[in-house]
Amino acid sequence: MNSMNEIIRFSIPGEPKGKGRPRAQRLARGVRMYTPDDTAAYEDLARIKFKEQHRQPLEGEVAARIVAYYGIPKSAPRKRRELMEANQIRPMKKPDADNVSKIILDALNGLAYHDDSQVVELTVSKKFSLYPRVEVELWQIM
Repeated sequence: MNSMNEIIRFSIPGEPKGKGRPRAQRLARGVRMYTPDDTAAYEDLARIKFKEQHRQPLEGEVAARIVAYYGIPKSAPRKRRELMEANQIRPMKKPDADNVSKIILDALNGLAYHDDSQVVELTVSKKFSLYPRVEVELWQIM
């Protein structure tokens, strides 16, 4: 059982990824639906990083905070880079914040919580950083 004040924190290294759309493959006997390889690999990485920090699923209502840090383009002028590092310019690029949260919450289904329907509060932010990653915080509400 988790302490009510416990916050689970972990980081997923690399550029943020969004949930890819399911793909379909025609077969002689119908259609097979599958998850794109890059989506499946990123979900696996999210699960691995969660398991490094925590083992027990959260019970009851859960809150989540996700901060996606996008890499600063090398082509950005010095002044613009400085503004990006200071969070005065934020990324308005893909993947969308909702797709970033979707891939992470889906990956943690059955692991961090029994079902992602337990997540009743969600905050997602996009920022620039010299070190691209996604930082995740989860905690039980009660």
